[in-house]
Amino acid sequence: MNPSETALVLIEYQNDFTTEGGKLHDAVKGVMASTGMLRNTAELVRQARSLGAKIVWVPITFAPDYRELSPEPYGILKGVYDGKTFQKGSWGAEIVDALKPGADDIVVEGKRGLCGFATTNLDFILRSHRIRNVALSGFLTNCCVESTMRTAYELGYNVVTLTDCCATVSEEAQNAAIAYDFPMFSHPMTSKQLLEQLDQPALQAAA
Repeated sequence: MNPSETALVLIEYQNDFTTEGGKLHDAVKGVMASTGMLRNTAELVRQARSLGAKIVWVPITFAPDYRELSPEPYGILKGVYDGKTFQKGSWGAEIVDALKPGADDIVVEGKRGLCGFATTNLDFILRSHRIRNVALSGFLTNCCVESTMRTAYELGYNVVTLTDCCATVSEEAQNAAIAYDFPMFSHPMTSKQLLEQLDQPALQAAA
């Protein structure tokens, strides 16, 4: 897997999910701890960046009055609205300090729903950088990560889902997504397995 044709797409690594005091942290901290996802992601980003992969952040944000949403949101977006999460300019909407974007990283604007492609220019950005391989991680495993995975698959990317760099609200939901949904639309692998594949071009050149 050529690093220059690979992007890490990091979904919603924001304080409302990642950090004590975040409005949704209590819901995900159990799975975060069991997967070690923040530690794994930080190491993955560091090594993938050094190998030449593109690092792309996809946060979700809303105006303080949530004007982007339906007047009567339902499902998971109702939870976002009711909890007043991910408000633009708030600490909760900021990307966690342990994973602040680097100078050459790309932060995608405009995510207002579940799929990272739906209301953003993510596809344009990836194609502009001649990206073929998309490795997905973040929150929630069975929601935004899965929605983005399905679209990336249908858009023709070679999709990887990083099983140790995702988290959701329960072990049952986490395990079901990884066991039954991820293999249908991606190549599930650990961060270490991805790094081994990204290293192959360098190893072949050295040989």
